[in-house]
Amino acid sequence: MERIALISDVHGNLTALEAVLEDIGRRGISRIFNLGDYVGKGPRGQAVVDRCREVCEVNILGNWDDFLPDPARTEDSEGLRWWKNELREDQWAWLRGLPFCHDFLLSGRQVRLFHASARSVHHRIQFDHDEAQYRSFFENTPATGDGPVPAIVGYADIHDPYYEEDRGQVLFNTGSVGNSLGDPTPGYVILEGLVGSPEPAPFSIQFVRVPYDAEAELEVARGLGMPELDGYEAEIIRGIYRRTFYAGRAPRYHRG
Repeated sequence: MERIALISDVHGNLTALEAVLEDIGRRGISRIFNLGDYVGKGPRGQAVVDRCREVCEVNILGNWDDFLPDPARTEDSEGLRWWKNELREDQWAWLRGLPFCHDFLLSGRQVRLFHASARSVHHRIQFDHDEAQYRSFFENTPATGDGPVPAIVGYADIHDPYYEEDRGQVLFNTGSVGNSLGDPTPGYVILEGLVGSPEPAPFSIQFVRVPYDAEAELEVARGLGMPELDGYEAEIIRGIYRRTFYAGRAPRYHRG
């Protein structure tokens, strides 16, 4: 049996990333797959990209990784300009060139990992989806290509970890390392099984939460002069989505 750690949505939060990587290392796990959204929201996207390129065997495109470095995009806020310019230009190209999904066999089941949905990194499906949305995760699309249809799908984007299964199809969300909402404790997932094996065998999906020093990360953001500090504090300290915070509405948790 082999274990793979799935991380996602670090969003420039290097302190949370290092805490999760330390926990992964303590468990003796050497394979790490990243489901995207390395940058934006937090202060150290550049360092997060470099660290993930160093330690992650698989890196997948997220919605922030696609739109933030887009040369055709006109930056419409101080925050977006700051997060983009905090990155190096070589990182812009690397992020936008990441693959859409990653497929592999685990204990006789086809697994597919992507960031948001089978359609696009910008097409969001929440945990309270309907039947048609659920089935859409397991379809081949122009974005995924025409490989074997998956029986297990893992995705990210919504920052809400959950597990669901129906009629042999398993769907789960990894939650978020650097911007977990509702419960602001960083989360990730461990897959265990026979990787690459077409033969049926036991497999498991484990959800992990890792405490870290969020106040220290907020101090880094403050010291670097990052914009939208009050929104960032609402997210990483209280787990409240920044748009909900700024609008003064009752909390509704998540959004990538």
